[in-house]
Amino acid sequence: MTKILVVDDETSIAKLLQFNLEKAGFEVVAAYDGKQALEMVYQEKPDFIILDLMLPKMDGMDVCKALRQERIQTPILMLTAKDDELEKILGLELGADDYLTKPFSPREVVARVKAILRRTQTSPDQPQDGGDVVLQFGNIRIYPERYEVLRGEEKVELTPKEFELLHHLASYHGRVMTRDQLLNAVWNYDFIGDSRIVDVHVSHLREKLEEDTKNPRYIKTVRGLGYKLEG
Repeated sequence: MTKILVVDDETSIAKLLQFNLEKAGFEVVAAYDGKQALEMVYQEKPDFIILDLMLPKMDGMDVCKALRQERIQTPILMLTAKDDELEKILGLELGADDYLTKPFSPREVVARVKAILRRTQTSPDQPQDGGDVVLQFGNIRIYPERYEVLRGEEKVELTPKEFELLHHLASYHGRVMTRDQLLNAVWNYDFIGDSRIVDVHVSHLREKLEEDTKNPRYIKTVRGLGYKLEG
């Protein structure tokens, strides 16, 4: 059973989420501050984290940053009471996979969780010699079955959304993909024109794949349209 860690200092919200997620078939554990959340990640090893932004002892941004610095790539859905674009973008830059602004519908949370898990649940311990290279460009190889990307012989650590974005661009190698097309394909729902989420993830991919981020070899910007992958 997929285990979800819900982190929110408002007990009523945590219990509401727990009830709806358990009803949807998930196992749920809860934490009520940032430090407890980190401890439970190591103790419980959840498959998914729903993380409130405003937390006592250690806020959600710092929790997200600490997990990604430890190369823990568990998908994170960030909750925020602030309808502030800068807060959302900062969360994504720190490694969150998605965000929801309070107040939200519990059904929407469950739908978002399922959508992200459909794209991220894999077998990370699959042997390295199994499966074929499906996509390759330059010295970059993508192994969709293992959710793995190699740059030469070095494994590239990507978040689930970064992987999905790269895989989608590579699947349409040489074709221009608009930001709206990428939003619909990778995030699987309408962000109502909030294309900054795409730009943030492209920036992350360039930092991890490109020799020179200012003059990228692989992920090209097509001004006024979107992006395409070359090489």
